[in-house]
Amino acid sequence: MNIESRIKELGHTLPEAPAPAGSYVNCTRSGNLLFLAGGIPPLDNDAYKGKVPTDTSIATAQEAARLITLNRLAVVKAEIGCLDKVSRIINVGGFVNSEPDFYQHPAVINGCSDLLVEIFGEKGIHSRTAMGAAALPLNVSVEINMVIEVE
Repeated sequence: MNIESRIKELGHTLPEAPAPAGSYVNCTRSGNLLFLAGGIPPLDNDAYKGKVPTDTSIATAQEAARLITLNRLAVVKAEIGCLDKVSRIINVGGFVNSEPDFYQHPAVINGCSDLLVEIFGEKGIHSRTAMGAAALPLNVSVEINMVIEVE
């Protein structure tokens, strides 16, 4: 299965890998593992900013998580040249900018997890952390990092 074709088949577009927004790199490789820095949703859409669920809905935060996932996959492609070289999604770390009494962080990060499984099938099944944060960079609603095994 060609992964980029699968992404298009699902109705998504793989963006260009973004430049880091600070003093870090998007990806570090150790052996066959890629450690991806936290990615955030596009900053040009205010719907992806603020606290869940008061400033942005769970559904919109899930959409942000999907966009971050595609963004992180663009970083992987830039690092290894072809997404077909992904052996397995190992781990996802999801952070939700949420109110103190919000407890549905896993539902938000499902936007990422479900998309990874849709794209990669069994290779996309991963371990995960989904947690709330008092604030996230630039007031985004979601931030996601990953560990990915590659050939």
